[in-house]
Parts: sequence; structure tokens; C-alpha cells
Amino acid sequence: MQRCPWCEGFELYRHYHDTEWGVPLRDDRALFELINLEGAQAGLSWSTVLKKRETYRLAFDQFDPEKIARYDAHKVAQLLADPGIVRNRLKVAATIGNAKAFLDLQAKGQSFSDFVWQFVDGQPLQHQRRSMSEVPAQTPQSDAMSKALLKAGFKFVGSTICYAFMQASGMVNDHLVSCHRHAPLAR
Repeated sequence: MQRCPWCEGFELYRHYHDTEWGVPLRDDRALFELINLEGAQAGLSWSTVLKKRETYRLAFDQFDPEKIARYDAHKVAQLLADPGIVRNRLKVAATIGNAKAFLDLQAKGQSFSDFVWQFVDGQPLQHQRRSMSEVPAQTPQSDAMSKALLKAGFKFVGSTICYAFMQASGMVNDHLVSCHRHAPLAR
């Protein structure tokens, strides 16, 4: 079975590639979790965050934005002492701020899903990449998403993070055409 070469190395990575990466995701809370995990990955490898994902879910109350928005200094101290997550003060603060921005969007009647999917007109972009060298780090769509998220109050949402988020959430199909996942996701 042919896969995108980036996922080779360990079983958890292959499983993530085969079952999640590139599958269109429209659930607000799942997208909220993903944008925060992508932000936590900044400067690290996705495999590092993927290995810590279950601990992140426990530490951040299953990524419940209402709970996260109320975190206080005591909770921040707990998080910064938790070796199961990336213990970076700015990234922890960003997740809390992102929860508040997420709730602000909802209070204005905007779902997070609709907000992020607008950058691909609500439909996954179907790419025909033949090699990893063809896959960009960012695009005009991820640039626009980054600017809009920053304007809405989100942090750790630069264009490269947004493009990785778009790939992971199925807004773009960047599985190589030789990968067994490309064709099913192109349908």
C-alpha cells in the first residue's frame, strides 16, 4: 500500500495518515482542537504533538472552549508543569485566548467551521501533487485564513500553521496522487 512518505516511521503516524489526515472535518470543537494542536506544533514536528494528543485532550478539558476560556493562573501553572504537553507559556496562553476568540465568533452567530471553510469556498481543494516537493508551506488561501484568524483574536495561526491545518482538516487534498488515500478523498 502506497502512502505519502511523510507518514512513515511509526504506526501512530501511519494510522493518523490513513484515517484522519485530509478527511473533511466540519465539527466546530474538533476544528478548535486541531487549530490549537497545529499551533502547539510550531517549531516542532507534528509527530511530537500527535504523540501528546491524548494528554492534551485531558489537560485541556477535551478542548471545551467554554472551560478553557475560564482558565486562571493556577490552571496555567498546572499546564506548564505537565510533561505530557508542550510546556510553552505563549502556546498555553494562545490556547486560552483562542478559546475566547472562538466563543466571540459563536456569540456573533458564526460557526468556527463556516469561518475557516470559507477560505476554500466550503469545498475541499483537490490537488494533484506527484511529489512532496510540490506541496507548498503556505498558499494565498492560508495567508487569508491567517489574517482573518489573527483579526478575530486567534494566536499561533500564521500562514504555515493555517496551511497545515487546512491539509489536516481536509480543506485541501494534499495526499500525493500515488497515495492510496488520494482517490477516495477526491470523490
